[in-house]
Parts: sequence; structure tokens; C-alpha cells
Amino acid sequence: MSSPRSPAERVGRWLFLAFCAAVFVFLVAPILVIVPLSFNAEPYFTFTEGMLRFDSEAYSLRWYRDIFADEKWTRALANSLVIGVSATLLATSLGTLAALGLANSAMPGRRFAMGLLISPMVTPVIISAAGMFFFYSNLGLAQTHLGLILAHAALGTPFVVITVTATLSGFDANLMRAAASLGAGPLRSFRRVQLPLIAPGVFSGALFAFATSFDEVVVVLFLGGLEQRTIPRQMWAGIREQISPTILAVATFLIAFALLLLFTVAWLRRRSGQTPTAA
Repeated sequence: MSSPRSPAERVGRWLFLAFCAAVFVFLVAPILVIVPLSFNAEPYFTFTEGMLRFDSEAYSLRWYRDIFADEKWTRALANSLVIGVSATLLATSLGTLAALGLANSAMPGRRFAMGLLISPMVTPVIISAAGMFFFYSNLGLAQTHLGLILAHAALGTPFVVITVTATLSGFDANLMRAAASLGAGPLRSFRRVQLPLIAPGVFSGALFAFATSFDEVVVVLFLGGLEQRTIPRQMWAGIREQISPTILAVATFLIAFALLLLFTVAWLRRRSGQTPTAA
């Protein structure tokens, strides 16, 4: 925004900034209040008098220690990492291959294929979860890690398709023709020329796919058993079965993870904007 000159422009600018700040506080304040509550020394979900007085004895790391001391939470964390990483690798591979095909103008039915691939994003998750439950149950994959990995990969693939397709829209196809003229085969041209240039888009899609898998709870409710509980599923069970501030400590870790993800995606976008698309 250019610096305002008239008093009306100055007032309008300050009103606009105040409105943006109010919206920011409205959206973020309910989330940030979880962070100090996770350090509560008492097993309550409210601020105690000692916390309001900033008494050091009113704050504790006991709930963070409970995360690693409780077998349920450690198993849930291990499941989230194993399922999330596996689903991300599968979704990234399939999504990148699909985006490469959709980037080819000679491919028939591109719009239909694109709509089909991104349909999990617009379909309510509970409908997808119900359909996956009946489908995977017939295959014997319900309440298995493999079933959850396949289900999470199906939910994460659309994010990879969209990000890689957007990156390929700025890719110069003449680079692939130049590589072919120098004797490089299709696989080598992709590995040495195209993949390094579209890598920021691939990594961005992979991050979104991992976040989708790590945050998913509805599909786990339908397909997962006791041995497949993930962090969101364990938080759901903790709220329904035994309310404990340990949930707030886990939520704080998830907030930090979300912030790290946002900063990483922003860095990848800047790097993608600085990547040359033509020789």
C-alpha cells in the first residue's frame, strides 16, 4: 500500500489495519490460549490463581512428561509418524505422476481426470471414510496399518496433484526437448532436468499430504483399531474417556508443527519463485 496523503486515506488505512488485527485475534486467540494452559501444574483446563499471579509453582512440565511416559501416547505418536510418512511417500509419488500426465496437453479427458483426482478434497470426509470402510473391509484391510496408509494417501494425493500441476504450468518444455536432443532418455531427462526444477512444488505437496495424514481423525475412527490409534485419535479418546491436560500439551506440539509447516511452505514458495524456468 502506498503511503496515504489525505486525512481520509490515513483514517481508512488505520481502520483497515485495526480490522485485520481484530480478525487475526479472533482466529488465533482461541488457539494460543492452549499454550499457557498446557503448563498448568494442576489438572484443570482453566487458569488458576497462581498462574494469573505468574507464580512459578503454578507452572509445570508434568503434562509434557506424561506424553513420553504414557505408552498410549508414545504408540500413537509412532503410528502417526509411520502412517504419515508412508502415506506421504505414496501420495507424493502418485500425485507427481498424475500431475505430469495432466500437464500434457495431448492427454484426453484432462478435466475429467483432474476433477476425479481432486474429488477427495471436496467430498465430506465422513462420506469418504464410510466408503473406505466398506471397501477395505471386503479386502481385509480394515484395522490394519496398510489400510490406513492407503486411505491417508488417497486423501493426500489431491494436494500433491494441485501443487505440482501449478509448478508445471511455469515449466519450460523446451528444456526437456533440449535434453532429448543431447541424447538423454525420458527417465534421465526427468531426473536430471525436470525434477530439480519442480522440486519445490513436489515438496510443498508432500508437506500438505503429511499434514493431512497427521491431522486426520475421521478415517482413523472408521478404519483404525486399538493398535492403529494416531495422535488425533488418541486426543479424541482422551477427551471422551479421561479428560487430562496432557491433551493440551499434545495440542501445543501440533501448533508448533503447524507453524513449522507454514514457514516451510512459505520458504518453498519463495524458492520456487526464484527458480529459473528457462535456460
